Amino acid sequence: MALDAAAEIGQKFRGIDYRDCRRDATVFVAPIDAYNAMQIAMNQRQTARVGGGRKMRFGSSQIASLGYPAVWESLSRYAILGSLFFLPYPRRKAIDRWFRGRGEYRKINQADWLLLSWGKSGRTWLRVMLSRFYQLRFGLEKNRMLGFDNLHRMNNDIPKVFFTHGNYLRDYTGHGYDTKVDFHGKRIVFLARDPRDVAVSQFFQWKYRMRPPKKRLNDYPPHGEDVGIFDFMMNEEQGLPRVISYFNGWLRGIPDIGEVLVVRYEDMRSDPGSVLTSILEFTGTPGSPEQVADAVEFAAYENLKKMEEKKSFSLLSTGWRLVPGDKKNPDSFKVRRAKVGGYVDYFDEDQLLQIDTMVDENLLPQLGYTSAEKDSKHAPALAGEGAD
Repeated sequence: MALDAAAEIGQKFRGIDYRDCRRDATVFVAPIDAYNAMQIAMNQRQTARVGGGRKMRFGSSQIASLGYPAVWESLSRYAILGSLFFLPYPRRKAIDRWFRGRGEYRKINQADWLLLSWGKSGRTWLRVMLSRFYQLRFGLEKNRMLGFDNLHRMNNDIPKVFFTHGNYLRDYTGHGYDTKVDFHGKRIVFLARDPRDVAVSQFFQWKYRMRPPKKRLNDYPPHGEDVGIFDFMMNEEQGLPRVISYFNGWLRGIPDIGEVLVVRYEDMRSDPGSVLTSILEFTGTPGSPEQVADAVEFAAYENLKKMEEKKSFSLLSTGWRLVPGDKKNPDSFKVRRAKVGGYVDYFDEDQLLQIDTMVDENLLPQLGYTSAEKDSKHAPALAGEGAD
């Protein structure tokens, strides 16, 4: 098993020069053996029960709520990368992305449904609403954030939900951005937001919240570099052009996938209850109007802002999603402004003209964000089954 995995990695990264390092078997087999051992232990621990209950026998309740798959995948990836310290960074980066992609591939195929979005599109807000709803619907304790299968392991009727950008998947499967073949046959909720607001929010994420290793891993401007917000907005790799490309790829791919519900951040802001209800019905866990209303109120902007300030959610169950980078800097909060069309506050007239022109000339007109769609005064024709 280890040799097969080593061979698989070796084929992916033939650019490694083995003349000045150990043979490929020595480099890869020991880390892969450790990884496989961790996976076996993870599976054994995941199935362990106490008196027929659902609480994990091993580890603290917080780690159990996060889930052994998530814990051991991260630890094993770090262990493997640590053992390959002697490789040039581009090779280690490729291996890191490959392992992350393998984790994404596993979760995509195990999940009951997927939430796809570009970063800073409102998915943490939606995650909190869903978490609160599942707590109410299935009688779980408060302040437990939904994280793939952690709530499912507490109650099998709760679906396994994978929130993802699909960022690393192509590094494992070899399929590029132009195809969505890895998602065929999956039940997907696609969350869209005006790409101009996304890019502005991403700028503040990069500047105040994102860790330096992630910046390098995903080709953001280097940590500490003096990049203005307009230059970031126009950046081909992570700015507005990249967000537009992401949306266009999904809009072209949705008709071939199957069950896809497209929802917009802007509609969540104007009527969160209706959007949440449509998602719950689409994913097979409808609830009462009272449960939906409670979930919406719980995740309301002001309450969410307070919860981030107080760090109300367990860090292990949320990662860094609801922890401010600097409590004295409002732009470092995860819950920042939540303003629709707020991008206009950061640019002059000439810059806004360039930004809006880029959207009008490049974004496919199916989401309601181009000038022509707004001028037509018609609701956007959203692609995908389940979207009216």
